[in-house]
This record gives sequence, structure tokens and C-alpha cells, in this order.
Amino acid sequence: MTDDSGAVPRHAASPDPVLERWRLILGTPAESCTGRLSGEAAARDAALDWLYGRDPELAERGVRGTGHQERTGGRGPSVVTAVDWLDDIHRLFPKETIERLERDAVEQYGIHEIVTDPAVLERVEPSATLLRAVLRTKHLMNPDVLRAARRIVESVVRRLMERLAPEIRQAFSGTRSPRPSRRALARNFDFRATVRANLAHYRPEDRRLLIERPHFHSRTRRHLEQWQLILLVDQSGSMAGSVIHSAVTAACLWGLPGLKTHLVAFDTSVVDLTSDVTDPVELLMRVQLGGGTDIARAVDYGAGLVENPRRCVFVVISDFYEGGDPYRLVRGVRALVEQGATVLGLAALDEEANPSYDRELAGRLAGAGAQVGAMTPGELAGFVAERLGR
Repeated sequence: MTDDSGAVPRHAASPDPVLERWRLILGTPAESCTGRLSGEAAARDAALDWLYGRDPELAERGVRGTGHQERTGGRGPSVVTAVDWLDDIHRLFPKETIERLERDAVEQYGIHEIVTDPAVLERVEPSATLLRAVLRTKHLMNPDVLRAARRIVESVVRRLMERLAPEIRQAFSGTRSPRPSRRALARNFDFRATVRANLAHYRPEDRRLLIERPHFHSRTRRHLEQWQLILLVDQSGSMAGSVIHSAVTAACLWGLPGLKTHLVAFDTSVVDLTSDVTDPVELLMRVQLGGGTDIARAVDYGAGLVENPRRCVFVVISDFYEGGDPYRLVRGVRALVEQGATVLGLAALDEEANPSYDRELAGRLAGAGAQVGAMTPGELAGFVAERLGR
């Protein structure tokens, strides 16, 4: 239908996706310029408002509404639960957006029913963020909820194992030797030697090099003496990511020839988790994040595990905000270094390895002989492999 001028009436026109997007970004105050939302766009807006509308700063600025508490429909409003909201976002948004929304719900707004309500846990998308949330709140869960939460732990740990195990074990597969090899393996292909050996077969007219005799590196077999890897992991709340990756890393390293792995978690107490290393899911279900930090006490315990200091990589994974005696900690680290142990102080052990730590204390540990920094699990495995190969 058209008016006398032949124009299509506004109500009959299709929604402008650009204007809809701006309206979703700017909130209700923008409707005078963008028009009102309808259909799926309005449903997306309601889902976003349920979460971000609870932000008091946004409400004061009038950027978004605060309609997260109620849903209109039928004969009156009804309370939107976390289950309703999860159903909505899984229907309305792509996976990467869903993961961001779930992360903000747990970390920014503390909506703990996402990880403490069995009905919600059945619907939630397993992710590293939700695994960290489970570890922080599992002390609040009854046995039924814990069983549901275990699905998240198992799923995320399985994905981490699949990604990290090849990278970690590759570090122990041997280094390439300059000696040639007759074994034609792609990973040992020697590009430079192959080019040099076949230059006589270069065809300038079609700019091709014909390979008649490919060359390959040989690989050295590491002569491994028995080494120890002792991982001391701070289980305070801020170290959740490192706890998870330490558990998976220890599981990947377990049973490698020439390496004896220990995993110890600590806060103000010390818990030796070595017996559960082969089952990182069970190990993580035992971890209790939170509480204070006594690094010195953990180092003293770990020092008691050392069998041969000159064949020991001693790793302290912490933010180094010491709640115990820092002088005792520095003395303990210095004693280990003087005995010949390789001491690492890691501020992070996860994919990003973004460090956040007490730099003053970390500097004092470096002065005592520790190597201080941040590593991913693969980098730690490579470091240990180099020590074993000496």
C-alpha cells in the first residue's frame, strides 16, 4: 500500500538492520532516532537488558532500561529466571556471544545460580569461565548440584587435555640434529639442505625446482636421568586459571620417562594432590579456591619432597601476595637455589599467561636466584624438557 505520494508507509517498511543495531547498543533513549524494536531484535534487547540493565551506572546515565526483573506476557508480568534467560540467549545469539554473556553474568554480576542451580547447569555452555565459577562456588553446592557441575568440569578439562597434551609431549620428543636421517618424516624435513642438493634441477623457464633427493634431519634421543618437577600452586581465588592449567599440565606430564611429577596446592594450608594427578577432574573437584596465602609454608613443604636438588625443577605458581613470612620465603628459595635446584616463580600458567603479581616480592625472589616470569603450559613443558635433555 502507498500514500498519495507513492511512498511506502513507515510501518510497512522492513526494519533497518543498522538502526536496529544502534538501538541495541544505545538503549531505549535512542528510539526517537532509530525507532522501536520488534520481533527478534526486541527479544535480544530484553535478554541484554535482563543482564546489563542491573548495572546502576548505566541506569543513572539512562543508557539502558532496568527491565531485567520482569517479563511481560500473557495476562501479567512474570519473573525471568536464569533458566529463562539462558534459553533466550541460546536461541537468539551466536555461540561466541553466548559465552561472553555467561561470563559477564557470573564474573561481573555474580549471578551464582548459573553454577549452583541444577536446572541451569543442564542448559549452560561449558567454558573455562564457568569452570572457574564452579571451583569458586562448589562449597555452596549440594550433592545433586555437584553432579551437574561435574559435567562442566569434565567437558572443559577434556578440551584442555586435547589441546595441551600434544603441545606438551612434543617438547619431550627430542630435538632435531644436524646429522642427516634416512627416515622420511615430514616433521624432520630439512628445507635448506634439500634446496642446496637439488639446485642442479632448477628449471628457470617455469621457475620450478625438481626435488630428486629430499633431505631430513635426524632426531636425538634424550638420555634422561631421573628428574623431579614439583608444582606448588596457589589456590587463592585470583589464581583459578593457573590451578586449572596446572592440574591439566601435571596430568599430561605424568608418566613421561625420566620425570617424576608432584602437584601441591596451597593457601594458608598445604594439600598434596599428587595422588590425583592422573584424574584432573577429580583433582579439581578437591580444590577449594579462596582463603589466605602462605607461600613460605608451601615452599618448606615442597623442599621436603626434593630428592636430588640438581635434578629438580621447583615451580611456585602464585601472585606472590604473601600472607605469611616473606623473609622465610626468600630464605627457603635461596636455600633451594644454593643446593642446585632450578626454581621458577610463575605469575601465570594459562593460555594467555598475563601476569598479575606483587612485583616487589617477585624481585626479591629473583634476587635469591629464582627465575621469575609467566609461562603457558607449553612453555613450561619446553623449559622442563630442556633441563631433562642436558
